[in-house]
Amino acid sequence: MKVKVFNQQGQLVGPVETAPVVKTDAQWRQQLTPEQYEIARGKGTERPFCGTLLDNKRQGIYSCVCCGLPLFSSGSKFNSGTGWPSFFQPVAEENVITHEDRSYGMIRTEILCARCDGHLGHVFDDGPAPTGLRYCVNSESLVFADEQELSKLADPAAEGAR
Repeated sequence: MKVKVFNQQGQLVGPVETAPVVKTDAQWRQQLTPEQYEIARGKGTERPFCGTLLDNKRQGIYSCVCCGLPLFSSGSKFNSGTGWPSFFQPVAEENVITHEDRSYGMIRTEILCARCDGHLGHVFDDGPAPTGLRYCVNSESLVFADEQELSKLADPAAEGAR
């Protein structure tokens, strides 16, 4: 698969070729907290207005809690009033995939991490310009890195990429 990742200089590069991250349920349970596992691997949803990243105003990158793939930038975050962190676009289109979700008697578009299939939330078409999209994401599916720490997100797949 091809995704965009950060290099050691803290620059988003790619797309680069990388292998999918596949683990057993036992391995995911060992890595994640019970809440993270329930949401990211079990396709759960955290209660609105309770997520730790909802009111985060710092500049930086939101990455997948399961595999560390960069997913969203603070520059695309906005206050949707829905109770979940919301973004109008991913940091790279390649890094987020969609899947039709027909659970609970609804038809929605689920968003997943492209590298590990971690459940992030859903995308809706009621967001702001320039995309008109609202990526509604669970805080438990994300980890945040301040923009001064982006070199810590360096991915081995970035070596030699531009």
